[in-house]
Amino acid sequence: MKKTVSLVLVLSMIAVAVIGFGTAANAQTLSNTEKALALINTFATGDTDMARSLLAEDYIQHNLAYGTGADAFVGSVEYLASAEVKTTVNNIRAFEDGDKVFLQTVYNFAGAGEQVAFDIFRFDENGKIAEHWDNLAALAEPNPSGHTQIDGTMEITDLDKTEENRELVKNFLYDVMQGNNLDKTPDYFDGDAYIQHNTGIADGVSGLNAALGALAEQGIAMVYDEIHMVLAQGNFVLAVSEGTFGGAPTSYYDLWRVENGKIAEHWDVMETIADQSTWQNQNGKF
Repeated sequence: MKKTVSLVLVLSMIAVAVIGFGTAANAQTLSNTEKALALINTFATGDTDMARSLLAEDYIQHNLAYGTGADAFVGSVEYLASAEVKTTVNNIRAFEDGDKVFLQTVYNFAGAGEQVAFDIFRFDENGKIAEHWDNLAALAEPNPSGHTQIDGTMEITDLDKTEENRELVKNFLYDVMQGNNLDKTPDYFDGDAYIQHNTGIADGVSGLNAALGALAEQGIAMVYDEIHMVLAQGNFVLAVSEGTFGGAPTSYYDLWRVENGKIAEHWDVMETIADQSTWQNQNGKF
């Protein structure tokens, strides 16, 4: 029987995140997904007590623009709370895989402009948030097929196929994205059907091929050198990869939706990896 997390349940969870999670005292009664949502919501509320209650003291930060440790995170919450323009946090999708929660969210930090982000949080054995990775990009206009970076399918289904779908995406990354067996590309799709949310690419496998061909004509290569994480819940799979885009070191976060054993929909955030001389922590991007 197909297992489903209902859309109503997901929307209810997100609504709770927007309203709030109560006090720091009850933070540890929350699920890991609720804790992750509560943590990002502190950027909007300025609730430093809640933030500290959720974090492990030795919290490891991989966003290279921020310091590492719980104190550094709480300091960021304090700074945003003091800003003239209020920070907004709009979670779009939330998933859980073992000790990790991964989120797709639109942020506007102190009025600096809307950004689409993928966040990954790792939880320790005490239920504290112990580590964080992310990729962010500016919110853009709809792509050539009219899709945005955040619209599309919401419902999490096929929980019993999580591992099967994870393996499918791992193989797709190796065969296609890393270019090891490009002749297998048609095997991963249902004909030309492929809903695309990348800001510059149209729908269809044909749209992807056209975009990659246009880049090649300009001498721009999209290279996936190493796959660092492949996280999954049901029909959604998030891959975190390292490579280059046009020769620049790049972090790729790709979220795929799988339907009936084929890749059906794609969202992504690409981020150029900052020069090491500018890093605010030495934990590395990955």
